[in-house]
Amino acid sequence: MQKRFENKVAIVTGAGGGIGEAYAKALAAEGAAVVIAELDEAQGIKVADEINASGGKALFVATDVGDTSSAQNMVAEAIRNFGDIDYLVNNAAIYKGMKIAPLVEIDWSYYLHFININMHGALIVARAAYQSMLNRGGGAIVNQSSTAAWMGYNLYSLPKLALHSITQILARELGPKNIRVNGIAPGPIDTEATRTAADQSVIDHLVSTMPLGRIGQVDEVAALCLFLLSSDASFITGQIYSVDGGQLFRA
Repeated sequence: MQKRFENKVAIVTGAGGGIGEAYAKALAAEGAAVVIAELDEAQGIKVADEINASGGKALFVATDVGDTSSAQNMVAEAIRNFGDIDYLVNNAAIYKGMKIAPLVEIDWSYYLHFININMHGALIVARAAYQSMLNRGGGAIVNQSSTAAWMGYNLYSLPKLALHSITQILARELGPKNIRVNGIAPGPIDTEATRTAADQSVIDHLVSTMPLGRIGQVDEVAALCLFLLSSDASFITGQIYSVDGGQLFRA
């Protein structure tokens, strides 16, 4: 049985752990050659090695998504090793260990750095990669948002909501070029970053208010990502999908 992404090339940013790692491994398991675009060298190499050891194809490229030259170098390395790009998953973000403070008080230099990574980063990488996708006749992009985008909690919410607009604008601009662009907004997902970003009591309380009454798993988010990248979603673009156990209902 042919795998869905046989002979395809995918970039996953922030793939050194958590949901990004699940995205990369799921794509590799379905036949894609995957670029692990990650700032943490040890984690990025670990994930790439695990994929290669399991029979898949992966390449780690040290990448700072907030830096245009770093993103361009990563794309060049992807092309040099695997050929032109079919898929991009913009997952990288500051989450684990992020500083929590009111917008009126947070250190301004940290604010600018945070916005650059969590908002501009997706656009920087998309700008670096889309021309290669055109060489393949088109492709698909998935941008990683969060249910926090609609909740207005803190600094984390701001760039995630802005990312929805970036997703829709890119969908409109790139659709005529046969590149689809969608977003995924996970709710509480069981990752190390989630466990460090919030106390367990906070997570337990949040989960108790959700219809499905449990925290999500990374594979459940990855399943949606692969669907959105695949030809099964060929008539879907400009949409943001929640994977949140019913955390938020939006009419």
